[in-house]
Amino acid sequence: MKIVVKITGLTLVLMLMLGNYGAGAEEQKQTVYLGGQPFGVKFYNDGVIIVNLEEYFDGHQYVCPAKSGGLKVNDIIKTVNGTEIRCNEDLQKAATESEGQRLDMLISRDGKELRKNILPRKNTVGVYLLGAWVRDSCAGIGTVTYYDKEHHYFAALGHGICDRDTGALLPLGSAEIVSANISSATKSSVGSPGSLNGYFTYKSLGVMTKNTESGVFGTIFDNNREESPGYEIADFDEIRTGEAEMITTVSGSNPQVYEIEITKICNDDETSNENFVIKVTDSRLLDSCGGIVQGMSGSPIVQDGKIIGAVTHVFLNRPEEGYGVAAQFMVSNYHA
Repeated sequence: MKIVVKITGLTLVLMLMLGNYGAGAEEQKQTVYLGGQPFGVKFYNDGVIIVNLEEYFDGHQYVCPAKSGGLKVNDIIKTVNGTEIRCNEDLQKAATESEGQRLDMLISRDGKELRKNILPRKNTVGVYLLGAWVRDSCAGIGTVTYYDKEHHYFAALGHGICDRDTGALLPLGSAEIVSANISSATKSSVGSPGSLNGYFTYKSLGVMTKNTESGVFGTIFDNNREESPGYEIADFDEIRTGEAEMITTVSGSNPQVYEIEITKICNDDETSNENFVIKVTDSRLLDSCGGIVQGMSGSPIVQDGKIIGAVTHVFLNRPEEGYGVAAQFMVSNYHA
């Protein structure tokens, strides 16, 4: 009998939701500064992403112009008739004003640009529609992993910001990073991941410049980290099973250190954010959160005085356990 363990990525709480280091070993050994602080993000897509295709009645039959024209879920609509599409309203306006004429769309699919011609159809009240549900933005709370003062960037989340319905990595148009406070925690239980609940304080911290499978990265405005000790990024082969520490914030904005255990080393795949398994052993974190909760994504993990990685996922049937991504792969993904 095959038993499937269901896990879930620790995506942003308030949603409308790498092998060898290419820049050289000397970069990998540079000093970075420990994160653990919560942050808020206001994320705007580069284009709009299709999250669902739906038929509607045009008075004679059920139709879906988007599907008939070759569009698919996760396609990113970039332009219509040469005009940039920046938000849902832009696409709606293009369909409404089409007067039934074909729309020339530039889309992105699996990293490749394609052109599609879509013929909007009227619904029963005479409005031209496409039959596509799209999303243009999201907002939420996550955790900073580390700050790189030398290169003036931060790393966070340990996984990318993805669409909550399709799981696709969202195309980054622009994103502002702001400070946040954690006001409460909803505890995890078997089958139900909890969450850190908080609010934006709207002190601008920086801007996001990359959204990748191994984390998000951006430029920081406040780079004054001399008050905290520097940490070295560990090579993947330095990670071992045994005791470690997780730094995260479950109340307010000040990180605390919690005891965990590395129970398994999974793989050294630089494209994966599931490189090792962690288990929360600290009674304080178990009592307050039930283990790992949504919003802890990016919480740095320290072992033997080095940053070895960040929290990325929780096991739904064992919320005290989850996956971590290797910090080495986060660094190399930033420099890629």
